[in-house]
Amino acid sequence: MRPRTLRTALATVTAGLAAAGCLTAAAPATAGPSTATATATATATATAGPSTVAGPAAAQGRPPANACSPAVSLTGFTDALDKTTYDGAYVGNLSALAPDRRGSLAALSDRSSLLRLDARTLEPRGVVTLADESGAALDSEALVTDRDGTYLVSSETEPSVRRYSRTGGLLGRLPVPDDLRTAPEGRGRANGSFEGLTLLPGGRTLLASMEYPLDGDPADLVRIQSWQRTRHGDFRLGAQYTYRTDPGLGVSEVTATPDGRLLVLERGFTAGVGNTVRLQLADRPGRGTVLHKRLLADLADCPVLGATAKQPQPNPLLDNFEGMAVTGRSGGRLEVLVVSDDNQNAVQTTRFLRLRVRA
Repeated sequence: MRPRTLRTALATVTAGLAAAGCLTAAAPATAGPSTATATATATATATAGPSTVAGPAAAQGRPPANACSPAVSLTGFTDALDKTTYDGAYVGNLSALAPDRRGSLAALSDRSSLLRLDARTLEPRGVVTLADESGAALDSEALVTDRDGTYLVSSETEPSVRRYSRTGGLLGRLPVPDDLRTAPEGRGRANGSFEGLTLLPGGRTLLASMEYPLDGDPADLVRIQSWQRTRHGDFRLGAQYTYRTDPGLGVSEVTATPDGRLLVLERGFTAGVGNTVRLQLADRPGRGTVLHKRLLADLADCPVLGATAKQPQPNPLLDNFEGMAVTGRSGGRLEVLVVSDDNQNAVQTTRFLRLRVRA
């Protein structure tokens, strides 16, 4: 969904968008927004391979190439899918990513469609439509591919977590605590509930993160609900955790690392200024109910690499980043893919970032 303070300001988008292509490793860029080019869409230019990220400089404690911080570097970005369509479906409004079967990636639109992308090139390979029990569209915000190949999808309308087949058939629904339900049934805020979803390593614990606090909770306290898998394969309610956001930000995504800690994407928007997007690392759930965190990177500190923005931004690379997935490991660092939700808005962009993260 859009950040809480988002203001819509429509503008005409430049035509002639590039066809979907492979994200490439990018060369070191000079710092500062002045390096942005005037193109409407951009893909980072390849002049330095992935080996430049975790080489001798990193071993000696120096920042990696294209560093956003000592722990995070940017290896490429692409806007090639911005304002495109596939098989009649709009390729945008992307709110979640999840590794799918080998060689593919699932991308969830908050307008009830699920796209299958080539994991390397990000080209669309298929699309299915999702619906609730009555056949109505979902406000679908978060996604997990379960071990049997089915999809777990959250909607922040109720909120809910539903299970779908690979063809989009509705298979079931998980229980949700009453206090997390959207008011007046509970204390959840409209358009502020289940924004993130992840399955911990081993596949036994599922987590859903609220985007904003419940009514009556402190302004920086977000709830994270867990479910435990039973021996029959379904999920029952588990513990509830609390997580503190930075002032004015909400949680737009949560993704488990291979050791069970959580990458948390915090996001906000200020009209006339732009987005704030920070990548945090939180405790592995299960050791108490409070999840502590540390900042890995503020994405405003990433190199520009020729990115352009259609509205004011602290760094033209920034947009409404909302989906995130761990896609592999390289040189001792995690490969992390992040995508923005363009809200089908002419002044926003569907943009993918590839990050390398030392967690």
